[in-house]
Amino acid sequence: MNIFSKSRMVREDAALPGRDEPIQIGHPHTVLGQALAGPYPAHCQVVDLGMGCFWGAERLMWQLPGVHVTAVGYAGGFTPNPGYREVCSGSTGHTEVVRVVFDPQVLSFDAVLAQFWEAHDPTQGMRQGNDVGTQYRSAIYCADEESLSCARASRDAYQQALSKNGVNAEITTEVELAGPFYFAEDDHQQYLDKHPGGYCGLRGTGVSCPISVEVST
Repeated sequence: MNIFSKSRMVREDAALPGRDEPIQIGHPHTVLGQALAGPYPAHCQVVDLGMGCFWGAERLMWQLPGVHVTAVGYAGGFTPNPGYREVCSGSTGHTEVVRVVFDPQVLSFDAVLAQFWEAHDPTQGMRQGNDVGTQYRSAIYCADEESLSCARASRDAYQQALSKNGVNAEITTEVELAGPFYFAEDDHQQYLDKHPGGYCGLRGTGVSCPISVEVST
């Protein structure tokens, strides 16, 4: 598949078949010490965010106060339990995402969304910078309708902020209720903690997010 076809969403009937067995996650979070797959505390919220390459996105999110755990994985596509190479082929429909599990009494959902909008360029469609393909598209996959409503409102507010600051491009971020989340392989979990000098493709627009940001101390 060439670079141009990788930028087109695969049809469900043409997606790779995947497998029944999930990828096994064998270690706790290397920074936060929590189990990647849970069970998560009942008071925590969960959101899956696509910001391009998931290595840098995960590092950004685990540094926020109030985050219980992060994990990288694949979402938004068709192939069950895909591997990294399959996702990179453009034949699964998935995008690379970071799962963020956070305490809303310490870190508001608005604060998470502000970090999301400001840390990448949500107007680039099926790419982030030099990373081209459907697996790099921007996405917010929400756990419930209330979170979905908040995320869509934040998208609209950020679109207005972009326009006011001379960015004449439409946000292409998918904002939807979450479907299945498939954990990425152990090698990709907390990659930039294991490899501090590794690749990070995060590049924002330089426009601040106008939505309310609250972080309790």
